Amino acid sequence: MSNREVVVLSVGGVRFVTRASTLQQFPESRLARMLDDDDQEIRLVNGEFFVDRDGTLFSYIMDFLRTLQVSLPTDFSDYQRLKREAEFYGLYALAELLSQEHLLKPRVEILEVRFSLQEMQTFFRIFGSCSATIETLAEQIMLFTGQQAGQSWSSPFPSQKPLFPLPLQRPSHHDMVFQCGTDCSAGNQFVARYVSIKPDNRKLINGANVLGLLLDTLLKDGFRLISTRTVSSEEKVECFSFERLRRPPGLTITVSQSPGSCRAAQARRSQASKGK
Repeated sequence: MSNREVVVLSVGGVRFVTRASTLQQFPESRLARMLDDDDQEIRLVNGEFFVDRDGTLFSYIMDFLRTLQVSLPTDFSDYQRLKREAEFYGLYALAELLSQEHLLKPRVEILEVRFSLQEMQTFFRIFGSCSATIETLAEQIMLFTGQQAGQSWSSPFPSQKPLFPLPLQRPSHHDMVFQCGTDCSAGNQFVARYVSIKPDNRKLINGANVLGLLLDTLLKDGFRLISTRTVSSEEKVECFSFERLRRPPGLTITVSQSPGSCRAAQARRSQASKGK
């Protein structure tokens, strides 16, 4: 049977179709041995290998064999059952990865938006537990400044005068600071600061409009608003707290090839621990 290219398995009534080479990633495993009729518990019935095990959990095992990576849904909780299935199939490298349950579980990410209104200007400060999220958000937010006549603080659109980009203030990897609105300058001129948040192309000067767009952006990105509170009533500082489940990077197996053997040499994170 080892010369067949396409293999059909029926695991607990769930049908899987794969390549023989996928099942042979680990030659010492039960799945590889069954192709040579070398397993008493897995039988060939009507051209399909019948396995009396959990078909739903086997889908994760097939994903591992195809990618050599463990990447589970955020709501997954059957770590011990999946580890038991991996041991049944003789995939001890997978079982070892599943024993590192703390690395596979999703983590709660916290984000906080502070909003301060002072006369004709609005100040924003965003804190995040994950620096990668702050970095991504900083790439979406663009600031512009320019001169304009009169007090047009409530206008959502910039004047016809040219605007110039401003850099975001980044006190640390975990927060950013920016502002919008108008500030009195010489004569009847005002310095105007606008905010644009991609993919929205509008340049907004009104703080309430910017706040609404910012909160909407975070909600669309999977965050959930968990609380609002007044930090300082005198300084008019409001705080909005968000959270979301952040999927951990997958754990990857590095496979070394040698005559007659193919085993997991090392388990490692598939990407750097950026944002911790």
